[in-house]
Amino acid sequence: MTDRTHHPALTTAQQAALTSGGDFWHTRALPEAGVEGIMLTDGPHGLRKQPEDGDALGIGSSEPSTCYPPACALGSSWDPALAERIGRAIALEAVAKNVSVVLGPGVNIKRSPLGGRNFEYLSEDPLLTARIGAALVNGVQSRGVGTSLKHFAVNNQETDRFRVSANVDERTLREIYLPAFEHIVTTARPTTVMAAYNTVNGVPAARNHWLLTELLRGEWGFDGVVVSDWGAVADRVASLAAGLDLEMPPSGREALVVAAVEDGSLDPAALDTAARRVLDLLARTAAARVPGGGYDEDEHHALAVAAAAQCAVLLKNDGGLLPLDPDGSARVAVVGEFARTPRFQGGGSSHVVPTRLESALDAIRATVTDPERIRFAPGFTLDGAADPALVAEAVEAVRAARHAVLFLGLPETHESEGYDRTDIDLPADQLALLDAVTTAAAACGTDVTVVLSNGAPVRLTPWQDRVGAVLEGWLLGQAGGTALARLLFGLDNPSGRLAETIPLRLEDNPSHLHFPGADGQVHYGEGLFVGYRYYDTLGVPVAHPFGHGLSYTTFGYDGLEVTPAGDNRFDVSFTVTNTGTRAGAEVAQLYVHERAPRLRRPEHELKGFAKVRLEPGESTRVTIALDERSFAHWSVRDHRWRVEGGEFELRIGASSRDVRLRAAVECAADGHRPVLTAESTVGDWLADPVGAQIIGAAMRAMADSVGIDTDDPLTAAMGASLPIGRIPAFVSSVTPEDIDRLVAAHREPTARG
Repeated sequence: MTDRTHHPALTTAQQAALTSGGDFWHTRALPEAGVEGIMLTDGPHGLRKQPEDGDALGIGSSEPSTCYPPACALGSSWDPALAERIGRAIALEAVAKNVSVVLGPGVNIKRSPLGGRNFEYLSEDPLLTARIGAALVNGVQSRGVGTSLKHFAVNNQETDRFRVSANVDERTLREIYLPAFEHIVTTARPTTVMAAYNTVNGVPAARNHWLLTELLRGEWGFDGVVVSDWGAVADRVASLAAGLDLEMPPSGREALVVAAVEDGSLDPAALDTAARRVLDLLARTAAARVPGGGYDEDEHHALAVAAAAQCAVLLKNDGGLLPLDPDGSARVAVVGEFARTPRFQGGGSSHVVPTRLESALDAIRATVTDPERIRFAPGFTLDGAADPALVAEAVEAVRAARHAVLFLGLPETHESEGYDRTDIDLPADQLALLDAVTTAAAACGTDVTVVLSNGAPVRLTPWQDRVGAVLEGWLLGQAGGTALARLLFGLDNPSGRLAETIPLRLEDNPSHLHFPGADGQVHYGEGLFVGYRYYDTLGVPVAHPFGHGLSYTTFGYDGLEVTPAGDNRFDVSFTVTNTGTRAGAEVAQLYVHERAPRLRRPEHELKGFAKVRLEPGESTRVTIALDERSFAHWSVRDHRWRVEGGEFELRIGASSRDVRLRAAVECAADGHRPVLTAESTVGDWLADPVGAQIIGAAMRAMADSVGIDTDDPLTAAMGASLPIGRIPAFVSSVTPEDIDRLVAAHREPTARG
């Protein structure tokens, strides 16, 4: 048994030992106390379990495991059910390999397309991130395996990643960077949360008491273990006091913890609590260590194929160029080294050694009836060196073909943990190849399709208009080659939708002037306006909007009905119909727009979605529930979520810029009244119903006593910004005691309701 209550009392030294790792991947075992050590491994999209007798850190030397689509692709599935299935499969492999905790998912928001680990994250939107992330946690933990929600918090860049202070205002934290963590903690109960490397508003995340204790535990009710990112702890005693339970890997500083307890600088209860939480983690993951677990490798690979097919996004398809005919006779030129050598995941600690790896080239040849119609030309090398001979060979292949499919993207060296990108362009050698191929294709009438492999957006504007179709493949895991072949030749219908906006150019991104900061500081100057919240609010042109994705069929929306379901709660129902000739899936998206907000808000925000699969001509009724939080903003003044009341527009459609249905709803104020003080302005008092009653007559009497015309707009505007406690300085007939009486009257229970 590993329950804390079944162990004898532990010494201070034993407690300190439990709060430090046993080695790089294991917690500390205490054989003398009957406490076993458990294994944690990387693996948000598959397991990176290092061999017990091998290099603990060596990337690329882990035991083979199924490599599912990384988060950059999975987010584009918009499918929580698929994420949960993948989570269950990863857990089965973890049980088979005696892994107790899988270090993931990563749910940081994609603030900039340059972020080096964006391929590990799901979306630019907190709601979509929250729903997919919670499904992954539920899937993994359904088998008794633990998870580690990461990287907590505001971890959006790799530049100076161990030290940089992410400086973010309170409202932006609450509305953009914390909601995914909040939702997953409160609904899925992850066994651990990983404290990030970076600093948050001047306090390192790994010893940030507000973040780890006041917010995570006190406000959200987290009851698991807070574990450090590997090497994130600079001051073990301070981190433990702040709420960090487990330092990984071990730093050998347990003696400092013991000494701090003995000299009174660390509360013994803090150490006891952290040790108890580690023991509780062992108990919560006990089912993961039951001998005899196994899994079907073929079944897991089949799931990887099905998942990858749902993640790719068809961005462009002029004239129905795709799908290609698998049984036809037209020659197809497959161009690009990525067709033969797949780029299927990012670099760094999440790198999974796959159980098998399928190339798109082999899969295309296996898909078509006549493989002889397929001609391959690599076109470029993976090292980025220009090679005119390869370009010439590719041009020759394209001239002899009816269709050309170009596999382009970013080499692994462009996207990895440890550093950020500096631009969003395809490599120069690939752009030169694309230019040569499209020029030749235009001259001889060859249709051109581009298939992309990348973990974050690339710039499309220099060349998108010169090709007929673009399939954004992201990074699709070990089965991506088969999935891409099935999509290109119509065996599957694309159903992915963009989880992040693709800008026309890097300079259009809202974080551009602030990323990645300097001198150890990065200022989140764009505030709330991340991704589509910025582009749609200002009407900035984009290459492709958030939520966009095409299909080989079409969908219609109608029959919108909005039904009140409680205080500021609504059930939004509408019908989606497959109006085309192929079976397919649509992602119906619901955005909320506040028509006259008191505070500046984005044009609209995603508040619900549903992925539905329909046969040709089939219809289904979709219902999305909106709760009060769907209409709320974070009030910095009141330090809480607020709905101030007013009219909201509900927008339903196929992307943030493809709205099909609209309806208006009226929300009532949530009933919360701010506490008014002498430092509250005249405008604050008049905006509050009770405050206005209390101060109204007093204000008129004050104005009359000094001959001020309260109906004059300029006078009213100037007076609105004046704290009422300053009035005695301007109006001699008003005393500080008068102000005290007004404040006391507002605090009366009868006044405040």
